[in-house]
Amino acid sequence: MPIAQNIVRIQGQIHQAARRAGRMPASVALMAVSKTFPAEAIREAYAAGIRVFGESRIQEFSGKAGALDLPGVQWHMIGHLQSNKAGKAVELFSAVDSLDSLRLAERLNAAAQSLQKKLTVLLEINVGGEAAKSGLSAESQGLEDILLAAPRLANLEICGLMTVPPYTEDPQGARPYFRKLREQRDAIAARKLPAIRMDVLSMGMSHDFEVAIEEGSTCVRVGTAIFGARDLTAKP
Repeated sequence: MPIAQNIVRIQGQIHQAARRAGRMPASVALMAVSKTFPAEAIREAYAAGIRVFGESRIQEFSGKAGALDLPGVQWHMIGHLQSNKAGKAVELFSAVDSLDSLRLAERLNAAAQSLQKKLTVLLEINVGGEAAKSGLSAESQGLEDILLAAPRLANLEICGLMTVPPYTEDPQGARPYFRKLREQRDAIAARKLPAIRMDVLSMGMSHDFEVAIEEGSTCVRVGTAIFGARDLTAKP
């Protein structure tokens, strides 16, 4: 099925899920996860109305960014980011949705300052406590360190949380994890910490985004359902 048709179908599902949850469909952003897909596919999604794209590898995206002069697009870094690549990430992206350490926050802030840029960031929470995944523990000192350091990270705009829950075949299996992230967002917001906003909950992917919307997601990250199956043999 063509990319444009996939997008129309997904937008319909977003609309229905939002209505079921008593929410306005416009309160949910659709991010097209374009990692591993070529510039031509991204341009096709752009022509169909997508303006928010997610990439996960600095090297891959830098190789195709030159062919993607698309007005009004937001490029989000959604993969694990090593602190030594912070400078390149700030050059390439308008947002980093996978902030998981104070050290990385400081590196991003310094790079953004040198480029006279304000960088939007989300705190990545490892809501399932999986050892193989990056992200901050919900109860970690690392999370608290970032929250308290926010006022001095003047070139970062911390505006919410992101998670990738443990995979389950049944989308309903992700519901407790999405709910946990929403509750954590609410708890942080209630503290009214300086320089911290908690407007964004980025959660939900191709197979479970409707459940995520029902649990409060404001941004769903959809790749396969838009672009089709990825070539898993492709080089990173």
